[in-house]
Parts: sequence; C-alpha cells; structure tokens
Amino acid sequence: MSALFIPLLLIAVAAYGSYKKLDTFSLMIKGAKSGLEIAKGILPSLVVLLTAVYMLRASGAAEAAARFLSPLFEKLGIPPDCAPLMLLRPVSGSGALAIGAEIMERMGPDSYAGRCAAVMLGSTETTFYVIALYFGSLGIKKTRHAVPAALLADLTGFIIAALSVRLILGHG
Repeated sequence: MSALFIPLLLIAVAAYGSYKKLDTFSLMIKGAKSGLEIAKGILPSLVVLLTAVYMLRASGAAEAAARFLSPLFEKLGIPPDCAPLMLLRPVSGSGALAIGAEIMERMGPDSYAGRCAAVMLGSTETTFYVIALYFGSLGIKKTRHAVPAALLADLTGFIIAALSVRLILGHG
C-alpha cells in the first residue's frame, strides 16, 4: 500500500485539478521551478557545511576536541564515548549517526554509552544544517540569537538524554 501512496496522490491531485478545470501540468511545472529556486538559494550553504564536516572528521580535529572535552562531559554524567557524537550532531546528522552506530558496535546497544547515544540521536537536532537550510531559504544573513539558543538546546538535550537513561534504564 505504501508503494502506491505517491502515485495515487498524484492521480488524485490531477483528477481534482481536472474537476476544477485547472491546468495541473503547468501548475506542477510552476511548483517545480519554485522548488529549484529555493534549492538554488540553499545549495551553497549546504556545500560549505558538508565540506567543513568532512574536513573536521578527516583531519582528526573532531576526535581531538572530543578527547579534550571528555572530562567535562563525564562530570555532566555523559559517557566519554559519546563526546564525538555530541560535537558532530549539531553539524551533521549522517556523521552523528555513523558515530552512534560505532558506539553501539564497540560498546553494545544495551550499554550505558549505547543507550545514551541512541537517546541523544533522537532528542537533538542538526542545528547548523537546519539553520543553513531555513535561514538560507529565506535569505536571512544575521542569525542573531538563533545559533546560541539552538546550541544551548542541544546541550540541554544531551545532558537530559544521559540523565534520563541513567534514571530510567540504569547506569552500565
């Protein structure tokens, strides 16, 4: 049924447009052009963001920063193994997912670190990606308080995720 959803939706839209005597094809072309214009505005931000993520990972800078910050994270009740995940999650969802999978493979999905990684992935956002996408599509250049507020929300999400795992599922 799910494989038929999109074709059925397109047929329903075309039928409705025909019923209303609209030129559905030209309206779809107009919508596609509008979508491409939005993509044209967003694409440069995404290319820069993804390039920076891959450079940080390839250079080892992300891992070095995680090692440096691990003692601080441990004092906050966050497993040191989750430090790279915390640093990469605001920048790259796929990179954070890869680190989460690595944590679960190495430590086990039922370990404290594995559980924390899973909850952190589900309760935080790819902040810079979202800001680049939404602000870029609207042409907003000055993000003002959006970035600090979003990063504070991510930090809160990381801390509460670790606390929740500890309280609900137990430590290690």
